[in-house]
Amino acid sequence: MTNNLHKVKALGLSSGGLDSILSALVLKAEDIEIEWISFETPFFSASKAEKAGATIGIPITVKNITGRYLKMLKDPRFGYGKHMNPCLDCHALMLKIAGEVMAKRGFNFIFSGEVLGQRPMSQTKPSLRCVEKAAGLVGHVLRPLSAKLLPITIPEEKGWVNREALLSFSGRSRKPQIALAEEFGITDYPAPAGGCLLTDATFSRRLRDLFAHQETYLERDFELLKMGRHFRLNATSKIIVGRTQKDNQKIKNLSHQQGDILLKVSNFPGPVVLIPQGAGRDAILKGACLCAGYSKAPKGREIIVNVIKNRDIESVTVISTPPGEFREYMI
Repeated sequence: MTNNLHKVKALGLSSGGLDSILSALVLKAEDIEIEWISFETPFFSASKAEKAGATIGIPITVKNITGRYLKMLKDPRFGYGKHMNPCLDCHALMLKIAGEVMAKRGFNFIFSGEVLGQRPMSQTKPSLRCVEKAAGLVGHVLRPLSAKLLPITIPEEKGWVNREALLSFSGRSRKPQIALAEEFGITDYPAPAGGCLLTDATFSRRLRDLFAHQETYLERDFELLKMGRHFRLNATSKIIVGRTQKDNQKIKNLSHQQGDILLKVSNFPGPVVLIPQGAGRDAILKGACLCAGYSKAPKGREIIVNVIKNRDIESVTVISTPPGEFREYMI
């Protein structure tokens, strides 16, 4: 690498996975000053990246980008993947924000752990070029693990990075990465797994339903999509039924908005049921039937269900109905 009066600084996008770790260590071995940036929304977290940064000693900045992300997610320029995953737009937005941090803090370039061909849609040569262009960072993004298979970047042209020290990994096999990890003495890294809820079919259905029936959102609305069973009764009424004790506690913790209604069977073990932002009498009674139906109460009998709204408690009596009768409403 060409000597410089000032030490070269690079900002890496990190998921906390092995590829992120290796790309950082390859550049660190070239005496480049490395920092990471990672992003959080209700759909993915930066916890793995924070753990990896602490483990291998790389400073990391975590940014919550929910506001900008939601604006993109409702109308992604490049569309969705199989579910609600806007992979190209997501990568472009992350690169764009990283580019803003790069300019503000004086980093020389951006890097990522992407491997050419590892993902058939988002990690092809055209798609990698596409997200750079969309982010306004053409030539400024280095991908150390596949750099020798990609066009030369500005950091290489300027001599900040020695291209010969970079790699030519491609495809879905993890063997080259595992071998390189052994060379670096890295043994503690997460297994490759999707951490984005937008690739999950059930979560995506619930998210589409939320977008279709609400114009504004609280972060808790997205948290609620992660738990329980969801039923759409009408355009303004949705019911969420806890599946587990953990679900029940989380639903109670999130039921703090004006108008929220909680339902609980009076004399039998059962789920917590939430009607976010309330509903009319008919929806409340259906919610009570669902609450009783998913409880341990005997089916076909009259069951008392407590209706809690703004700390006021009312009791209603319903017939415990088999949940299958509400299948048409399930999201």
